[in-house]
Amino acid sequence: MAADGHDVHVFTTSVDGASDSDVPLQRPIDLDGVKVTYFPSERMRRLYWSPPMRKALAHAVVRFDLVHLHAVYLWPILAGARAARAGGVPYVISPRGMLVPDLIRAKNRWIKSAWIALVERGNLEGAAAIHATSSVEASHLAAFGWRLPPIVTVPHGVDDPPPSAIADPSPDIAAAIARSPQVLALGRISWEKGLDRLIEALPLAPAARLLIAGDDADGLAAELARQASTLGVADRVMIVARHVAGADKEALFAAARVFAMTSLSENFGLAAFEAMRRGLPVLTTPDVGMSEIVREVGAGRVVDPAATSIAAALDTMLSDDAGSRTMGEAGRAHVVAQYGWPNVGRRMVELYSSALEGRVVGCR
Repeated sequence: MAADGHDVHVFTTSVDGASDSDVPLQRPIDLDGVKVTYFPSERMRRLYWSPPMRKALAHAVVRFDLVHLHAVYLWPILAGARAARAGGVPYVISPRGMLVPDLIRAKNRWIKSAWIALVERGNLEGAAAIHATSSVEASHLAAFGWRLPPIVTVPHGVDDPPPSAIADPSPDIAAAIARSPQVLALGRISWEKGLDRLIEALPLAPAARLLIAGDDADGLAAELARQASTLGVADRVMIVARHVAGADKEALFAAARVFAMTSLSENFGLAAFEAMRRGLPVLTTPDVGMSEIVREVGAGRVVDPAATSIAAALDTMLSDDAGSRTMGEAGRAHVVAQYGWPNVGRRMVELYSSALEGRVVGCR
């Protein structure tokens, strides 16, 4: 959007896990044409509470045409919605897959339910529009039955792969891909990602080897390793429990033959789209938002989450090289045509313009 001439500002905090990003505070810096202002969060950091941000919002919001709030359950979203309403500025909210009934019931149910009742429902009902990244997420939001504004689906954009001349991977990634992993699961190592489903399927798919890579903030990697050992498949499961990017990520994509995303719920599934952009066929489950795209364009297999179904799909995809290549190329062509950032940016501008004019049309 900035490249297309729009004036884009981002307000965020400097919180970076347990520490803080090394960035200037409370003054805008230019990042690729976007003006980003970082604010400190000294208390209640889990909620990103920042009194300086609240003060800045109160003064700055009225200078903008529209506010876009990303995520839920976080203090800046509440502060941004309040400031926008006080200033008479329309706002759009992107829940980012965090309002899924099954996930709410599965973890911190009462805390989340109270927050939703006291905060998020009012924020959502007061928005000019709600942005979803998939029809699956849109249906979850509509199911709440509130007096919601129109829900508009605009997908996340997908970056092009970097140039082929890229650095060598890190030693741990090089060692992992030396064992010829065939199935890649890349993303946060978290309970809602359904990684245990993949491991449970391996005894029924004896030719499959699995590599799991990603941040392990919840310490789940050790539990997954124990599961693999219990099922007798530890020699076919590799886990790289850290953030993976750049040359390391490209090396993992290049070494894999199938990308797997078997999440309990996933509003979009960006890593799977990145895999498709690189020509990898995708194995996914119906609760992943992008599963509808995989099914529609023939970019892989969509199966129910039972171990037998996942194993059967892995066997088929790994044994049929020609079929897998065809699925991979179908996925690549679709992502290139539909999910480039310029196209997604234009669609977001259309959403913003319709919100400003009070003519948003979406699913309810």
